[in-house]
Amino acid sequence: MTAALQLSDLHKSYGKAQIIRGVDLAIKAGERHAIIGPNGAGKSTLFNLITRRMAPSAGHVALHGKDLNGLAPYEVTRMGLSRSFQISNVFHRLSVFENVRCALLWSMGYRYSFWNLMDRAPALTEAADAIIAQINLTKRREMAAGFLSYAEQRALEIGLTIAGGANVILLDEPTAGMSNTETDYIVELIRKVTEGKTLIVVEHDMRVVFNLADRISVLVYGQIVATGTPEEVRANPKVQEAYLGTAMAGGH
Repeated sequence: MTAALQLSDLHKSYGKAQIIRGVDLAIKAGERHAIIGPNGAGKSTLFNLITRRMAPSAGHVALHGKDLNGLAPYEVTRMGLSRSFQISNVFHRLSVFENVRCALLWSMGYRYSFWNLMDRAPALTEAADAIIAQINLTKRREMAAGFLSYAEQRALEIGLTIAGGANVILLDEPTAGMSNTETDYIVELIRKVTEGKTLIVVEHDMRVVFNLADRISVLVYGQIVATGTPEEVRANPKVQEAYLGTAMAGGH
């Protein structure tokens, strides 16, 4: 079976500085896969290589068997891969509804439309409202995104990520800066909206990682040092030594 996402001998260097050093990773369709590692391990760089925001120095990324080398980020998005960022990335002056409607335009065939034409598109409105309901923001539909709480903004960003119909979704630190209550809310939301999709998540909160991921890869100094189920990674002495330390053994 072709992997949903395949990384083959992937490298990224800046002069003599090697950031990503020969990463090989296959992620199956429908899998929830977490990438963890210490600060400076290269996790965000790896996401940038996958989404073509950066070109690799060597190696390949394939989406459903199709090589992404040479493509622009928007072309990768149109192939069914979407990504969120560490910093909330929404249109703060637009309402929740307007944000989601913008994200739906291309996938629903409207391309570049004027607002007055969009207001006459019931299918677009219906699709936007369905996503807003899915991310639990129906009561905030008309609110400017800038007035949402932090957790609600992150929920909206997740909604924008799935709005284009992507079947491979990358989330970069989706619970960063959240309280335990907010984290639980976002984790359940991620579970719901990625059902049946392939999820790759970079996350620092081990409680989130072990509750959400089917498999985990540990990235240290630009190399994958271990990949396995949460139980396998938790028990791996090499992983504990390289990254998780004694906290891992205690399940924290």
